Amino acid sequence: MSTMRATTVGCPHCGRTNRVPVAAEGRPKCGHCKRPLPWMVDAGDDDFTEVAERADVPVVVDLWATWCGPCRMVSPALEKVATDLAGRIKLVKVDVDKNPRLSQRFEVQAVPTLLILDQGETVARQAGAAPAPVLRQWVEQSITARKG
Repeated sequence: MSTMRATTVGCPHCGRTNRVPVAAEGRPKCGHCKRPLPWMVDAGDDDFTEVAERADVPVVVDLWATWCGPCRMVSPALEKVATDLAGRIKLVKVDVDKNPRLSQRFEVQAVPTLLILDQGETVARQAGAAPAPVLRQWVEQSITARKG
């Protein structure tokens, strides 16, 4: 499935709005100031492979549910981490209630469940909410351990 869906992202450096494809090669950059943009997209059962597993950068997967209070608490923290690590990671959000095949595939027992995928392979996993500094440290350690 080839999708040309895109999302809009405000550049944290110059404030300009940019269209960012949900699935693409490389890393998105601001069309105006050329600095890296945070890459935050939604994916589901039908497009997860294209959006998350084929990404050139490590992917933080947020398996969440609309009714989940901790999921709503962790979402802004994950967005901050994606903004802080723009150009280094991609944040992919998956609603487990709407995407039962992914929920089953990743054996989600509690939400939020967070995964880090590197070239489609799960390299780290954790359940539950955490503040942005803790999440950032977890992401950076997981990526560094994978490369090292």
